[in-house]
Amino acid sequence: MKKITNCILFLIFFNSTIIAQNKQEVIDKMHEEVSYLASDKLEGRATGSPSEKMAADYISSKFKEYGLIAKGEDGYFQYFEAKIKKNPHAEVVDKKITGTNVIGYIDNKKTKTIIIGAHYDHLGYGHFGSLDDGEKEIHNGADDNASGVSILLNLAQYLKNPYLSSYNYLFIAFSGEEHGLFGSSYYAKNPTINLNNAIFMINFDMVGRLNKEKTLAINGIGTSNNWKELLDISNKFNFILKTSESGIGPSDHTSFYLQDIPAIHFFTGQHEDYHKPTDDVEKINFEGMYLIYQYVKEIIKQSTEIDNFDFQKTKSDTTMTPRFKVTLGVMPDYLFNGEGMRIDGISRGKTAEKYGILKGDIVIKIGDIDVKNMTDYMKGLSQFNKGDSTIVTLKRKDTTIEKSIIFQ
Repeated sequence: MKKITNCILFLIFFNSTIIAQNKQEVIDKMHEEVSYLASDKLEGRATGSPSEKMAADYISSKFKEYGLIAKGEDGYFQYFEAKIKKNPHAEVVDKKITGTNVIGYIDNKKTKTIIIGAHYDHLGYGHFGSLDDGEKEIHNGADDNASGVSILLNLAQYLKNPYLSSYNYLFIAFSGEEHGLFGSSYYAKNPTINLNNAIFMINFDMVGRLNKEKTLAINGIGTSNNWKELLDISNKFNFILKTSESGIGPSDHTSFYLQDIPAIHFFTGQHEDYHKPTDDVEKINFEGMYLIYQYVKEIIKQSTEIDNFDFQKTKSDTTMTPRFKVTLGVMPDYLFNGEGMRIDGISRGKTAEKYGILKGDIVIKIGDIDVKNMTDYMKGLSQFNKGDSTIVTLKRKDTTIEKSIIFQ
C-alpha cells in the first residue's frame, strides 16, 4: 500500500513538474520573441523599412519551423502599397511605401477556418504617430505589438497538434496597422483563402500589460451571438472582462468585421509608454501574456461545440470618428467601466498638466458636452480649436471640480 501511495505521489509530482516546465518554456519563449522584435536592432519595425523586412523574416521563419503552409502571394509574404501622410490629419500624401503581411496556414482539410491575427509593425524612430516630445529615437513597441505577435506565434505552434484539427487555422502578422490598418484591410479585400469559410477572427493588439486585477478588454463581442457565452470561461482564469459590442475599432479585427466575419480584439489597456520610446520589454507582464494564451486556447477548444457561429452587425457601429484639432494631452483609461473618461496619464507640457488636471481624474463634461464615454469625450474635443477656452468638469475622488482651460 505504501509503495502504491508513493508511486501515486511521484506521478502527481512528475505531472505537475511537467506542467510547470511547459508553462515556463512558453514564458521563456515569449520573452525571447518579444525581446527580439522589440530590440534596437529592429529599429522600431516601421512599415516599408529594412527593419520591417527583418521582423517579417523572423516571423516567417517561425511559421516554417512549426510546419505552417505558406499562404502569401510570395511564399509567406503578401505585399501591399500604403499611401503615407505626415500625420493622421494631413490632407496630402507624403509618400508611398510597400508593406508586407506574413501569412501561414494549418490545413486540416476542414470546411471552416479560424483566423488569428496581430500586427507587427510599429513607429520606427517616431517620425509618425509618436506621443513623445523629445529627440527622435527608436520606438521599440514591446507591448505595441510584439506582445500580440508572440501570442500568435505560440498559438501557431500549439494548434499544429493533430488532436486540435476541428478547424483549419490561418495566421496573419499584419504590417501597416499604425498608419491605418493598411495590411489587414488589404488582406481582407485580397484574401488567399475563401473568407466565406472563416468562422471567426481573433486579433491581439497590446496584450502585454495585464494589470494586477487581471482586467482584460475584449472588443467586438457583439459581432456574434455566441461570443458572450463562449467568453464566460474567463472565470477559470479570474479575469475581469471589460467588453465592447462594436466590430469597428482602431485595430485589425475591424477589417474582417467589415467582411461580415465575427471578430474580436484582445487588449490589456493603454499606458504611459504608449507610442513612446519607453515601450520596452522590461515592462511586459509575461505571466499575464501566458494567461491570455491559455484563455484563447480554451476559447478555441470550446468553440468546436457551437454548430452555427453566426455573424451580426453591431448596434454601436460608426465609421465616422469625430475629427478634432486639439487634445487635453492625457492618456485615457480604456479599461474604465464607469461613467465618464478616466485619465490614466498626463503628457508633459500639454494642456492638462498646465491647468492642474491629474491622473485619476474623470472627465464628465467638456464645455456643454456631457461626457459619458470615450465617444462623448472625442465629440467634446471636436468642438474646439487651438486658442479656444472652455470649462472642463472633473470628478476627483468624491469631489466635482471645474478647470478653466485654454487649448494649446
